[in-house]
Amino acid sequence: MNIPNSNALALVIGLVISTGIMAEESLPKNKYESLGKQIDAVYDEDNAACNALIGNFKDICEATAKGKTNIAKAVLEHNYKPTAKTMYNMRVTKADADYSVAAQKCDDKAGNAEDVCVKEAKAARIQQTAAAEAQMKTLKADAVAIEKSNDARKDAETDMRDANYAVAKQKCEALVDNAKDLCIKDAKIHFGM
Repeated sequence: MNIPNSNALALVIGLVISTGIMAEESLPKNKYESLGKQIDAVYDEDNAACNALIGNFKDICEATAKGKTNIAKAVLEHNYKPTAKTMYNMRVTKADADYSVAAQKCDDKAGNAEDVCVKEAKAARIQQTAAAEAQMKTLKADAVAIEKSNDARKDAETDMRDANYAVAKQKCEALVDNAKDLCIKDAKIHFGM
């Protein structure tokens, strides 16, 4: 089952990915809105093409069109606001779209074969969602770890600077009058005190 304009949607998705993820920065608002309109236009065309079909073929076509559109919008949203949450939403949207199409395809089967098909589709969705959740938690944990590491590094740098300043100041104590004052002044400048 092919959707007539799936190539157009793939092109829009590719454009969204290349303008956002590759640059690893968010999309400008006007680009975001333009791409959103393109995604909607492709969906309207794809959905209209599904109207020519009947029965489960039409249901599969509609689920495919809706799924691809939802994935494209989730990718677009992630590229507009790249966060761990939007990445998670993008992956869950893909899992939901895959499940929706798979469930429609299961309707072509009967009895135990249909039940097994539905359970396999649900299991795949659960696995994809769990992987997305694990990735989101890992990204958040990594961000916290990086922040703590940076804080620890700053604290260590401050401690080393203070210790080196104390040594330099002690060396200045051996000098007298202006030389001592100049030495302490230079040490303060050198160690940022």
